[in-house]
Amino acid sequence: MGFADQRFNVNLSILFTELPLPERPAAAAAAGFTAVELWWPWTDSPTPGQPELDALKKAIEDAGVQLTGLNFYAGQLPGPDRGALSVPGEESERFRANVEVAADFAQSLGCRALNALYGNRVDGVDPAEQDALALENLALAARAADRIGAILLIEALNKPESPLYPLVSAPAAVDVVDRVNEATGLGNAKFLMDLYHLSMNGEDLPQVIDRYAARTGHVQIADDPGRGAPGTGSLPLEDLLDRLRKAGYEGWVGLEYKPGDRPSAQAFDWLPREARAAR
Repeated sequence: MGFADQRFNVNLSILFTELPLPERPAAAAAAGFTAVELWWPWTDSPTPGQPELDALKKAIEDAGVQLTGLNFYAGQLPGPDRGALSVPGEESERFRANVEVAADFAQSLGCRALNALYGNRVDGVDPAEQDALALENLALAARAADRIGAILLIEALNKPESPLYPLVSAPAAVDVVDRVNEATGLGNAKFLMDLYHLSMNGEDLPQVIDRYAARTGHVQIADDPGRGAPGTGSLPLEDLLDRLRKAGYEGWVGLEYKPGDRPSAQAFDWLPREARAAR
């Protein structure tokens, strides 16, 4: 097995960011990839105008790549925010306004995975109040995802980089997955297993894989330390992905790493070109 046996997509919100957004899908295709994923691209607008949505859709279609994952509106990301759905007031309302927009955009491109970042804890707000709001909004998102035949992803981040984010372990994120599935009865909420974040949290990655592979709807990778390409840190990513395969995971592996001090097109030398196109 090895890297050549995986199905990779490129996250266009962290790679190829030296290019304007409409040029990134074609750049990924030129690098040999056939699938891409995105954070919500319009950080200031949960409900962009139809011309903006259409322009990005056309760029993806013209490049001949498949959109395989999309985040719901998550506030300023990259930036100080880590989601909006558990933040009372305006941010929660912006998330709600975005739900059907994001689902419709995903549906228009055949995307079947939507990621909902939980949001930071807010000073002066009872965590239980935030968790109740989160469950309500996640159920709304799960129903929208179900409408288009998609899964809802719930992600654990890492505490050093996201100290106000409450889901900073695999068990914490999977617990939310369970509560959403119980609330909706749909069963379409899944764990997003980001091996970089889990490593930064000091988790036992082989144990996490063995325990949660069957509950996992998507995997993302970057090396640790540094959040760079595989081989720039010390994570045995090839072995970990092999373990995931043997545990039954056959989904996408998102490349969500920083290219370093070089153009993004040069940040894939660890992966033979013939292994970049999805099979």
